[in-house]
Amino acid sequence: MKPVFIVLEGLDGSGTSTQAQLLADHFRSLSTPVELTAEPSTGLIGATIRLALKRRIKFQADRTSFDRQMALMFAADRHDHLYNDAEGIVPTLKKGTTVICTRYIPSSFAYHCSNEKEWNFIKTLNSEFPIPDLLIYLDNHVENSLKRISNRNILDQYEQEDKLMQAQANYARYLSEYQGKLTIINANLSREDIFSRIVESINKLTNSKA
Repeated sequence: MKPVFIVLEGLDGSGTSTQAQLLADHFRSLSTPVELTAEPSTGLIGATIRLALKRRIKFQADRTSFDRQMALMFAADRHDHLYNDAEGIVPTLKKGTTVICTRYIPSSFAYHCSNEKEWNFIKTLNSEFPIPDLLIYLDNHVENSLKRISNRNILDQYEQEDKLMQAQANYARYLSEYQGKLTIINANLSREDIFSRIVESINKLTNSKA
C-alpha cells in the first residue's frame, strides 16, 4: 500500500484521538508502517501552544488578539510539523510510512475565526500547506462535546460552549468548501461503528491509489 496522509477532525470530545489510535493499531496489524501524530505537535512551538491553551503561560487576554496569536503559532508549528527533517510528516511519507494526524488545517479555521477578515487571514497563512489524502470529520453536537469533556481536570481556552458553537459553524463552512477527499461520520455512533466506517473509507482511498 502506498503511504497516505490521513487527518481526523472534530469538536473536542468527538473521539478523534481514540479513533486515530485504533486506526494506527489497525495499520500495524497489517504490517503497514504508520506514524501517529497530532497538532499542536510535540515540538517546541507546539509545546508552547499547549501551555498557552492551558493558561500556564500568559498571552493576550483579549480573545480576538489571542486567536490571532494562536493562528500564527499554529501555522509556525504546522510548518515545522510538516517539514522538519527528524520526524516531519512530509519526510515520513517520502520514506514510505503512512501518517495519521489528529487536527490540522481545519482546526485553525474552526477555532481561530469569528469574521470574514479572520477567515481570509487563516486561508492565507495555510495556503501553501498540503491537504491530506483523506480528511475524516467526526460530527458531534456541542452539547455532547461538553458532556464528554466535563470530567477533564482543566478545560483549555477553546473548550467553552460559545467557542465550540463557533467552531461547529466554522467546521460546517470549511467542509462545504473543501475540495479534497472527505468522509463525515456521526460521532454518536458506537466506537466500533465509527471505526468500521473509517476503515471502509480508507480502503476506498487506497484502492483508488493502487
